[in-house]
Amino acid sequence: MVQGYSQQTSQRPSANYQPTAWNSDFIESLKNHNTDEIQKQRAKKLKGEIRAMIGDKDANPLTTLELIDDIQRLGLSSYFDKDIKRALDRIFLSVNGPNVRTGQKSTIHAIALCFRLCRQHGYEVSQDLLQVFKDKNGNFMESLSKDIKGLLSLYKASYFSFEGENLMEEAKVFTTHLKDYTKGETVDKDLVDQINHALEMPLHHRMLRLEARWYIEAYGRRRDANYLLLEMAKLDFNMVQSILQGELKDMSRWWSDIGLGKKMSFIRDRLMECFFWTVGMVFEPKFSNCRKSLTKLTALITTIDDVYDVYGYLDELELFTAAVNRWDIKAVETLPDYMKLCFLVLYDTTNEIADGILKHKRVNIISYLTRAWVDLCTAFLVEAKWRFNREIPTFKAYLDNGLASISGVLILDHVYFLLTETITKEALECIEKKYHPLVECSSVIFRLSNDLATSKAEFERGESANAILCYMHETGLSEQEA
Repeated sequence: MVQGYSQQTSQRPSANYQPTAWNSDFIESLKNHNTDEIQKQRAKKLKGEIRAMIGDKDANPLTTLELIDDIQRLGLSSYFDKDIKRALDRIFLSVNGPNVRTGQKSTIHAIALCFRLCRQHGYEVSQDLLQVFKDKNGNFMESLSKDIKGLLSLYKASYFSFEGENLMEEAKVFTTHLKDYTKGETVDKDLVDQINHALEMPLHHRMLRLEARWYIEAYGRRRDANYLLLEMAKLDFNMVQSILQGELKDMSRWWSDIGLGKKMSFIRDRLMECFFWTVGMVFEPKFSNCRKSLTKLTALITTIDDVYDVYGYLDELELFTAAVNRWDIKAVETLPDYMKLCFLVLYDTTNEIADGILKHKRVNIISYLTRAWVDLCTAFLVEAKWRFNREIPTFKAYLDNGLASISGVLILDHVYFLLTETITKEALECIEKKYHPLVECSSVIFRLSNDLATSKAEFERGESANAILCYMHETGLSEQEA
C-alpha cells in the first residue's frame, strides 16, 4: 500500500503496472492476410443467396426467425439490416394473429425467439405472448420443463423484459433449472454447450466479435448447420480481422510516435486494450475512423487518469485542470515537465478529431469536446482531493462525481459525432444539458461495473473513494454485501 501522498515526499507513488504484452514489435509482426479478389467475389455471391433466404415469404416463420438469430450471432447482421427489418415486419404482423394468441401450432421456442428478436429490434411486442404457456393456476406449464430448447429460448428472452414485467421475471426463475440438464449425459453435447454459454452471460452483454468467433465454432458442429451461412461467416470474420489488424498497426505507430508510453513510465501502456475496447463498441469495417479516434481517446483517458490517480501532486493536478479549462497552447508553459507532453498530445488529438468533423460534417464541435474534457479532469481532481485528504465522501456524492469521472459522457459525445452522418441542433442541445438519461444510465452502469472490477487494486493502492468503500462506510455493511 502507498503510505501517504504528501507533496513533500521525494518518492513519487507508483501503481506498479506491468509492461504491455503487446509491444510495437509484436504488433508489427502480426501476419495480415489480406482478402483476395476471388474471396471478395465469393462473399458477394453468398450475401445474395443469404438475402434470398431471409426474404423467402413462403418459408416457415420459425425458420426465418432462426435464420435471423444465426446471422446475428455469426456477426453478419450489418449486411442484412434492411432484409431483417422486412422479414420481422412480416412476422410482427402475425404476432397479432389468432395462432399466436391461442398458442395453436406455436411452441415455446418459437414464441420466445419471436419475442426476443422483436424486442431486440424495437418492436412493441407484449409479454402476454407467453401467457398461453401458463396453466390455470398462473404458473408455467410443467410440461415445458421437458422442452430443453424451448426453455433455453425462454431464458434468453427473459433478459429482454421491461421494468415491472412480472411474467418475464417468472420466466427467468422458471428456466434457472436449465443447469440441471448440463450434468447428465442424456442431453446432446452441442445443446449443453449452448446452455452453459447462455448461463455464463446474457447474449446482449457479450462482445459481438468474440461471440461471433465462438458461435462460428459452435454452429459448425451442428447437424442442421447451413453451410453457405457458415462459409460466409468464416470469410467475413477473416476479412474483418485483416482490417482490424491493419488498424491496430496504425494505432501502434501513433502511440510510439507520440511517446507517452515511453516518457511517462508510470502510466498503463495499454494501447492494445484500448483498441480492443473500441472493437467491442463498433467492429464493422465502415467504422474504421471511429475506432481509430476512440482508440486515441481511450489511450489519453487512461494516461490522464493515471496522472491524477497515481503520480501527480495536488498542486500539479490543479495546474493541469486549469490548463485544460483554458484550452490554450500557451497553457503548457504553466505545467511541470512530465505534464507538458500529456497536455500537448491531448490538445492536438482533440483538435484533430474536431477538425475532421468540421471538414466532413460542417459542424464545429470543439467547444463540446473541450467541455467534456474539462468536466472529466474536474471530476478527476475532486477524486484526487478526496485521496490526498483521506476523505470518504457519501455514496451519493461519489456517484454524482463518478458520472463524469468514469469518462462515459466524454466517450459517448465522441461516439455521437463520429458515427452520426447528420449532426442535428436537437442533439447538440441534449449534449449541452450534459446528462441525458441515456448517457446518465450508461455512465452509472459503467461506473459501478468498473468499481466492481478494480476495487481490490484501489484498496491496496490507498484509494479512499470507491463505490464499494463509500457504501460500506455509509451503511456499515461488509465489503461483500456492499
